[in-house]
Parts: sequence; structure tokens; C-alpha cells
Amino acid sequence: MWKLLHKLKDAVIYDADREFYAKVFPDSVAPRDLLRLRKMDHADLPRVLTIENENYEFPWSEGIFKDCFRAINYTNWVCEAPDDSIVGYCIISVMAGEAHIMNISVSPRFQRQGAGRKMLEHLIEYARSRAEKIFLEVRPSNPGAIDLYRKTGFREIGVRKNYYPAKQGREDAIMFELDLVPRL
Repeated sequence: MWKLLHKLKDAVIYDADREFYAKVFPDSVAPRDLLRLRKMDHADLPRVLTIENENYEFPWSEGIFKDCFRAINYTNWVCEAPDDSIVGYCIISVMAGEAHIMNISVSPRFQRQGAGRKMLEHLIEYARSRAEKIFLEVRPSNPGAIDLYRKTGFREIGVRKNYYPAKQGREDAIMFELDLVPRL
């Protein structure tokens, strides 16, 4: 049922010009602009879990993702390519004027092509009307993500010691913050 509703929504919001120019003039449209985000549903879990397992030594379990569906303050999305294949996913929690990016993950085959940035920008815009600040944690061993967060305006605000599981025990997390309300 959800798939049908998503397809219907996509048909209504479909950008025929962009799709046409992408086919006729392939270099005229960035691949990132052809990606689209939609709410994640339970049928997406097999592909989401595959991406999760491809990217992490200590991946989230299916149960954790199901908990994200049940939590009223969590919103989950998948990022799709024009052929409807899922290339990534993202999860955000919003509560009490604060947003927290819980997870952004891109299939290894689609990394460094703009999907991560597209999802991050989507989460920022989603949170903008719901929160004053947005937070996230990242492994120091993930320089690509750190660079993306800094380029997007996030600033480092601290370190959570021994936050992530790692092969050699635990790894710290760098904490980042982005103000969503313009300062006067």
C-alpha cells in the first residue's frame, strides 16, 4: 500500500523537464538532482539493512530500525535513484526544540555522488521549522562525513568519549551542532 502511495505522490510531483533533459542531455543535470527522498516504510528494511551492513562494522539491527518506526519523534527517509533503487537512508529525531540526526548512510556504490549531502540538506530543512538547533555525532575515523558537516555549516562542540563500538574497544564521537534560527 505504501509503495503505491509513494508512486502516486511521485507521479503528481514528477519533474518531467528534469527527467527529459537528463536523458537527452546527460551532462545537463547533476546525478544528485535526480535523487529523491521519500518516507521509509517497512518494505524498505531489507535494502536499508544491506546498506547498513555494507557500511558499518557494528551495524544497527533490524530491531533498532523497527524501534525508529515506532518512536513518535523519529522520522525516517530513504533516498532513491531514478530507477527507484534505494541508494541511502537517513533518520532524524525532533523533540523539545532540538533535532538530532541519528543516521545518514549511503550505499558504497553511490558514495561521493551527492546523496549524503542531499539527505543532510533535506534533514536540515525538515528540522528548520521544528527545532532551533540540530545535533549529530560522527566517528573521528570518518573524515568524509566530517568535511561534509563542516561545509554545511555545522560546528564542532565537543567529544563523547568511548561512544562507538570499535575493533579495539571503543571510539570517541565528535559532536556537531548547527543553529537553525538565524542570529540577530
